[in-house]
Amino acid sequence: MSDRDDSNDRRRAADGLVCCSVGRRRAFGWLLLPAAQWLVPGASWANAARVASARVWPAQEYTRLILEAPTAVSHQLIALKDPARIVLDLDGVELTPELQQLPGRVQPSDPYIAGIRFGKKPPDTLRLVIDLRMEVKTELFALKPVAEFGHRVVLDLYPLTPVDPLMALLEENRVAESREAERAPERVPEKMADARREPGPGAGRDRRRRITIALDPGHGGEDPGAIGRRGTYEKNVTLAIARKLKAMLDAEPGMRAMLTREDDYFVPLAARVQKARRVQADLFISIHADAFKVPTARGSSVFALSENGATSAAAKWLAQKENGADLIGGVNLDGRDPVLARTLLDLSQTAQISDSLKAGRHVLDGIGAINPLHKGAVEQAGFAVLKAPDIPSILVETAFISNPDEELKLRSDRHQAKFAESMCDGIKGYFAKSPPLART
Repeated sequence: MSDRDDSNDRRRAADGLVCCSVGRRRAFGWLLLPAAQWLVPGASWANAARVASARVWPAQEYTRLILEAPTAVSHQLIALKDPARIVLDLDGVELTPELQQLPGRVQPSDPYIAGIRFGKKPPDTLRLVIDLRMEVKTELFALKPVAEFGHRVVLDLYPLTPVDPLMALLEENRVAESREAERAPERVPEKMADARREPGPGAGRDRRRRITIALDPGHGGEDPGAIGRRGTYEKNVTLAIARKLKAMLDAEPGMRAMLTREDDYFVPLAARVQKARRVQADLFISIHADAFKVPTARGSSVFALSENGATSAAAKWLAQKENGADLIGGVNLDGRDPVLARTLLDLSQTAQISDSLKAGRHVLDGIGAINPLHKGAVEQAGFAVLKAPDIPSILVETAFISNPDEELKLRSDRHQAKFAESMCDGIKGYFAKSPPLART
């Protein structure tokens, strides 16, 4: 046995695990403390709880690990250093086949989790050891059953220095400008160079800041959104369209876009608004794909915030459904700022509604050129994600994913590009008539 193997054995023993050698291969997480006990796959402990599903959602912003069970699971968390790792103890839980697959679900690209091992802490506690790539901040909480989900234990791993959406956007701009500079001619004719050194009338006042649009792909991670009959997930469609729209806006002179989520992970509704405000967005667009209980419903819709209730029963129903995303996606309500919680429930914001309706009209006209409209006017309801007090905000239901014909469009890369292009046209039309206010 090498010194490195011996060091690994000492670490596993400290975690509550003992490893055994099998020829040249080493099996970890099966021979456990005390050393005389074995945990056999599929074997049940007396009165043991069963984890029915185990999932990992990796992202640069944070990685989420979820364990789902039919009954509530008692759990404790211990953070260890040198090397960085986390011990999650689950009381009275057996090692099910679903849990055994969890280490294989850790992706090599996961920025925080390097691997997962199992052990048993006598008398009947299952121990998960999560090996980390770096020190992290953790948040552990439980969620009660909602929708099709049972009891969930949620472990979020955050970087010690949180990802700042503004700094990320500035860095993205720096890289883009650097590439543009590389493509520019290296030599400038002498007369042109002289002209550049001589400022003309009003020099310095004509430099305009870029218009910033925050694009919010709805749902993500635990929250799939609506699911079409062909198995199309709303969360995947919204991200695909948002990425295409971002590329189009970034290519427009004087415009730039940011995404509230870059990949398949869940972002709480309030955090989406906070990200848009952090980058001082001039417009916020939440992108969705509608669903209804009957497959004949079809067409695109645009919504703005309402201070006087929903403009239709359908708008009210949709807002209630979308506002429930936090419960499905998984938000630690115990840790939420009470002031922020009240803000999310407050339907009395009025400052940006007028501009939101104007932006919504332009986007509705744009998207109506490529898809039938469900309603010919911008509707209003109490969407929590539209409540930034200083940013015009709209929610776009691109099409009905529950309609078989429109689901095919939403699955099509070509039609996704058409939806994105139509929204881009609407955005440009809005800012052509309603220039954004000056900001520092």
